[in-house]
Parts: sequence; structure tokens; C-alpha cells
Amino acid sequence: MNTKRLITLLIAGMTALLPLFGQKPQSYLTKEQMPDAVLYLPAPPDTLSMHFAYDTAQYRWGQRMRPTARGEQARKDAEYSIERMANIFSPALGFTISPNRTPELWKLLRDANYTAHDACSHAKEYYFRPRPYMHFNEPTLVPQDEEVLRHNGSYPSGHTTLGWTTALILVELCPEAENEVLRVGYEYGQSRVIAGYHWQSDVDAGRLVASAAFARLHASPAFIRQLKKAQKEVNKQRKTK
Repeated sequence: MNTKRLITLLIAGMTALLPLFGQKPQSYLTKEQMPDAVLYLPAPPDTLSMHFAYDTAQYRWGQRMRPTARGEQARKDAEYSIERMANIFSPALGFTISPNRTPELWKLLRDANYTAHDACSHAKEYYFRPRPYMHFNEPTLVPQDEEVLRHNGSYPSGHTTLGWTTALILVELCPEAENEVLRVGYEYGQSRVIAGYHWQSDVDAGRLVASAAFARLHASPAFIRQLKKAQKEVNKQRKTK
């Protein structure tokens, strides 16, 4: 990788993370300690494969969804932030996630997702897969993001990793809400297909990366300590409800 491209990737990555980690996060594990998706995931589908044909079919399905209410949801889901996670998951839990009402849970989600981001960043840089709107030279649902994300690899999906990691953490803390929480997490990833920013295989891989990151986080004593603090907070919120 040449120096110019590396600098471009770093700037794009930092730009994408700023909304998510506005406050200084704390990583539970180093990047080297996280599972490396380059080593356990297959490469993105070749453009002549049946897998890519499915990717293309899903891209066209996503385009058909854009004028609908589901398309509006996908447009809102383009926001890559803990605030968006709080907004979409709070109804499923029955209480509001916020830095004021649930500070321990907020810190857990912020720091866990900051750590999980490292689980997909190497694969993004390694494969540097062109995004669907680049491949077809067609507009997306969220045109203001197009230029920045041209310089950030498509595989695996970082948005999906964020949504699915959040869902898995919330299911552990609040298993009685598991079905709705998992549905919300799944739909957040699918929104990236609808928006035209990710292939279906990117999204599928993002869920696997999130699952691997979630499992690895449980080997971190700091994560477990914060998980217990968040659990007490969630239990209190559920009782109040």
C-alpha cells in the first residue's frame, strides 16, 4: 500500500469514527488482541461468482426499497453513532439509553464498539473493496457521504459491526427483549444495502466480525467489570418500567 493511500484511509477512518467516539473512549483490548478478519473470513466474492450475482440482486432490491418507509429508516441509519444506537434500541428495551439516565451502559457501548471497530479495520484496508455505488456509478440514498466513503473499503461493513455488537451486548444484559433487539440490530445492517453503501456479503461479514469481537471482549477483565455495572443499571431501569 502506498503512503498516499494509507494516509487517505487513516483520515477517512478517523472521520467516520468522530461521531461515534466524540468523548474519549477506552479500548478494552489492543488491535493486535482482536480477531483478525483477514485470517478467518473468506475474501469478498469474485465479480464472476454466484455470490456476487446475489450481491447484485440484493443491491437492486435495496434500490426498490428507497422510496418506501423502509428506505427512510435506512437513510436515518446512515448515522454511525452511539446516539443512533440509543435511538433505535431504546424502544426494544423499554427504557431510554442516554449518558445521563444510563451512564454505565452508555460507557459500555461506547468503549466496546470502539474496541470492536478494530476487528474489521484490517480487512477493510486489506481488501479495499469498492462499494456498490462505485461499481455501478449510481447515486446512493445518502449522497453527502459518498466522497468520504470512496476512500474506505466496503468489506466488512463497519455499520453492521456496530449494530450487531450493540445488539449482542444488549441481549446479554436484557435477554427478555432478545427477539426485538436482534431484529433491530439485523435491520440496521440491512439498511446499508438499501442505502447503496454495502454489498450483502459485506453486511453478512460484518455480523460475523461483530460476533467474533463480542466473544473476544469477554476475555477482557475491564469489559466484564463494566458489563456488571451496566447490568445493575439495566436491572434498575427495567424495574422502574
